[in-house]
Amino acid sequence: MRIAVLGGGPAGLYAAYLLKRRHPEDAVILFEQNAADATFGFGVVFSDRAMDFLRADDPETADAVTTRMETWQDITLVHRNEAIAIDGVGFSAVGRLDLLMLLQRRAQAVGVELRYLTPLASLDALDDFDLVIGADGVNSLVRRSHEGDFGTSLSYLDNKFAWFGTPKRFETLTQTFVESEHGTFNAHHYRYSPEMSTFIVECDRQSWLRAGFDRLGPEESRALCERIFAGALGGEPLVANKSLWRNFPWLWSERWSHGNRVLIGDALHTAHFSIGSGTRLALEDAIALSEALTEHRADLPAALAAYEAARRPIVEKLVRASKTSAAWYDRFPEHMRLAPYDFAYSYITRSGRVDDERLRAMAPGFMARFEASRSRENAA
Repeated sequence: MRIAVLGGGPAGLYAAYLLKRRHPEDAVILFEQNAADATFGFGVVFSDRAMDFLRADDPETADAVTTRMETWQDITLVHRNEAIAIDGVGFSAVGRLDLLMLLQRRAQAVGVELRYLTPLASLDALDDFDLVIGADGVNSLVRRSHEGDFGTSLSYLDNKFAWFGTPKRFETLTQTFVESEHGTFNAHHYRYSPEMSTFIVECDRQSWLRAGFDRLGPEESRALCERIFAGALGGEPLVANKSLWRNFPWLWSERWSHGNRVLIGDALHTAHFSIGSGTRLALEDAIALSEALTEHRADLPAALAAYEAARRPIVEKLVRASKTSAAWYDRFPEHMRLAPYDFAYSYITRSGRVDDERLRAMAPGFMARFEASRSRENAA
């Protein structure tokens, strides 16, 4: 079988690696328009135990990734200059470029042909391939070439965000909420290496306009974000890398394949970054697709149908959770009217899936402090 993979991100690289590892006789060629060492953003975060899914299928890759990860067992919310720790909510993070380089090496080791700096104007150049995998992100050429056939819908959140980095080290994944003369802002920040952290700045549209971000250039925008979050940064700078203001895209495709074209990762669906599952979803898509293609080796339509049947319920559940989480962030200026512990409680229960009993078991330290704060308020 001749397989073309479009996109050199985690989804494409891992799919190419798995398919070639399982079927060395297949020709697997990956096409990526950018250079091998080019990437946007800084670190990527995984929720607690996120590597378990990878270790079950591919322990060698899981071990290689986890040795590069920064890990912590709680999160911190900063509101009205008060830092509130929520225990029992672990995350891990790794540099995006480190992850890509690792996956590149693994793909090359099994014989995947990696063609970087190879933009494709159309899919016509791939007519001689038996299977074309669209792992080329939100702006996927594979999906856009058959958008009606995939039944794709696309909409955007109102909130604006920009993805920066900083040499400031943060001990946990931290959410810092600030109110300035420009309006309300939030930063999602966490270390992904001993020397660097991701720093995603988010704000509601009115604050973004009031601050003049729609008129500022990239350097002026970075400098203003630095001033707004001067307290959290502690004198360290923000570092830009294609750190443009964006609206988060909700992308969903009702059909996951069309003919011999199939989608995975952000080319197929998106999940809001607040739940830390985007990269995990992409890697799990790659695993499910490679398993289906192995199980239905002689029947491509059956393989693609099996891939969708296996993954769709899981992805739908996570996307629903991410939409609930995103809805909370969409109204975070309203939530900021709450006192710090009430605010933290609103945050950690935002999905609707965590009640008080579960929270006492998951985060006993936080829950004890929250209930003590409630008692003080009632006694006052």
